[in-house]
Amino acid sequence: MLKLISFNVNGLRAILKKDFLRDFQSLDADIFAIQETKLQANQLPEDLIPNYHAYWFYSTVKKGYSGTAVFSKTEPLSIKYGIDDLAIDGEGRVLTLEYPTFYFVTAYVPNAQAGLKRIDFRLEFEAKFRQYLHTLDAKKPVLACGDLNVAHNEIDLANPEDNHENPGFSDAERGAFDELLQSGFIDTFRYFYPDLQDAYSWWSYRTRARERNVGWRIDYFLASKRIDTALQSATIHNEIMGSDHCPVELVLDEMKLS
Repeated sequence: MLKLISFNVNGLRAILKKDFLRDFQSLDADIFAIQETKLQANQLPEDLIPNYHAYWFYSTVKKGYSGTAVFSKTEPLSIKYGIDDLAIDGEGRVLTLEYPTFYFVTAYVPNAQAGLKRIDFRLEFEAKFRQYLHTLDAKKPVLACGDLNVAHNEIDLANPEDNHENPGFSDAERGAFDELLQSGFIDTFRYFYPDLQDAYSWWSYRTRARERNVGWRIDYFLASKRIDTALQSATIHNEIMGSDHCPVELVLDEMKLS
């Protein structure tokens, strides 16, 4: 079995002061991706996570902003930083590891921001990221994860009517996610739980939202449709604290990926 974890840590240095390392070890993933590291190079020791190969992609446009990383028990065949687009890659948002039978991609999708003032950049990212995944998928199956910053359907957030056209639940963002799924990918959590309500991965720090489970499901594992028989389970670890997000998990039968 192959166990994958994705977690927006909302600042790695901050979460390291909490229980991140304990939680990392208890989850015991084969591949563990994190988003929103908010790091620059040399701000953490190279051997932060023993027995894992670590790969970091930093923002070069702003300090303490964005950033992604992947920890892998097995050394990948290759690592790719970004998607060959200067406007996007400067924010350290997409990191790809190649393995013999699949590509593993983690992404921190841009937030459209209040008033949707960054929606044009967001949609540009969506289109280029979708094309990038298609390019990979033409070679071997893709497992893509991360904070995709969109609640796909009304079931994926606590108050859909109040949030219509807010960042993360605008028609444009949801439509772009529709396009991605329709082009050959599976939302693996909904593959197992199509009708499960109150399943969220992000909660605002305001108004005791997490305590009341007033949240959004915006963290995902996507998989190429042709490997659906390899999918074994999907889990949202809402018991794990330390960030305004929680980890999400996907388990696969690696023998069925080839």
